[in-house]
Amino acid sequence: MAVALLNLTGLGLGFVLIRRRYPAILCCAATAALLFIALPADVDGVPRGALIAYVAFLAIAAAAGVRQATRAPGTPLLRGPLALGLGVVLLAVPAGAAFAYEGARDEAVEQQLLDRLDRTDRIVAGLAGEPFDGVAEQRYAKAMDVYRGLADDHPDSRAADRLPGSLDAYYKSVAAPYAAKKYCAAISPLKHLRTVPTTLGKDRLGALADWPDERLATSLYECGAASIGRPAADGPLGELLRTFPESDQAARVAPALRAAIAEREADLKGSEPCPAVDELRAIGATASGLPGAERDTGVGAGVDRAVERGVYACGLDEFRDDRFADAARTMKDFATKYPGDKKRRRAEDIAVAAEIAEARPSAGRRLPPARHTTGGGAVDLVVANLGPGEFELLYTGPATGRVKLKDCTSCRIFADKPSGDKACRAGVSKYPRTTLRLPPGEYHFLYKRATVRDRAAGARLSTSYRYTDCSFMTRGTAGLGLT
Repeated sequence: MAVALLNLTGLGLGFVLIRRRYPAILCCAATAALLFIALPADVDGVPRGALIAYVAFLAIAAAAGVRQATRAPGTPLLRGPLALGLGVVLLAVPAGAAFAYEGARDEAVEQQLLDRLDRTDRIVAGLAGEPFDGVAEQRYAKAMDVYRGLADDHPDSRAADRLPGSLDAYYKSVAAPYAAKKYCAAISPLKHLRTVPTTLGKDRLGALADWPDERLATSLYECGAASIGRPAADGPLGELLRTFPESDQAARVAPALRAAIAEREADLKGSEPCPAVDELRAIGATASGLPGAERDTGVGAGVDRAVERGVYACGLDEFRDDRFADAARTMKDFATKYPGDKKRRRAEDIAVAAEIAEARPSAGRRLPPARHTTGGGAVDLVVANLGPGEFELLYTGPATGRVKLKDCTSCRIFADKPSGDKACRAGVSKYPRTTLRLPPGEYHFLYKRATVRDRAAGARLSTSYRYTDCSFMTRGTAGLGLT
């Protein structure tokens, strides 16, 4: 029994006791091989196969020692009881070694976890300030996987004890755009941080769980406020109102929109009102995209009134800048969209003058008069359509307006222009016609017929005459005559 116990120590002392040199050397060699495999202690420990083989070898050595001890001649080096006691004592050596080895292995695990945490922390620190694009987001996600793995799988490790500091650095790295006051760029990373409690567990984060909320609300407001007057500003502001409706930042949205409207209204009185109109329309789109409670604060109505004034101011500015096509289009739109506005008639006159001036620039030297007066007498101008198709005459001068005459179905197309204004002198009673009573003065005319190119002309009308303006068609062009 003593030989078996001594052989179980792995040193072959049982064989030494019965004077078996080579089996003792074999036992020492097996133990040395195990130590070579096991040391230094690492995370994986001793391979299971090597350990099983070594235990089996010790069992065989113990059994062989017992069998050979019964057959060995002579007196053993130690008496049985003493050898048995020594075997029991020496068995404590491999047991203590195994315990020490397990402690060394635990330390190796701790070091590996600490190294993993350090590498991850360095990656996170290196990402600070980087754009939160797909690559950066993936690397942050991998770092969070490491943190979650430490928290879930090694909660009692020294690395897990360091997690609060690592998570604090993680949050600050992700939110670096906010610290740099790059509010639009900070929105996506801060929204990512709001998902961390779901990933890691709110109880593990403590105060960090709500840390992004205030910063995200501020970023949404600042980004949206900076974009007021540009398309899609309702994105951040609408998200703010839906996500943090009770926040101080949400309460600032409506006042910010009203202030922006007032600022653009002041710009309408300046030298460039048209850009202010575009920005007011964008503000209106922003207001209409907000949740219902904010739409009802009067912002939308304020924008509509400002846009109405702005469109008219823009049309005037375009006319004064000789942008006659734009002015005509703007004033037509104004008159169509705002039929109840007291400036509608004036806008229609400016649209007529601008349309004439596009073909005859001298018609745009000054705005048409605000009122038509005939205090100095009136001139009768008969306008007749002597050609096929509808006919429209635009005029501007002391008075401005337009007349339309229906199709003359019986009219023919002249081969050439009638000599001596023969078409008008023959009388116009049988043709579509109308009579205009106009103040005397210099006028500009634009003749429009769908099938031919527009023609422009000018004339000075005097109360000493009665005028007839005939519009007829020749082959390939339009004709007109004023008699």
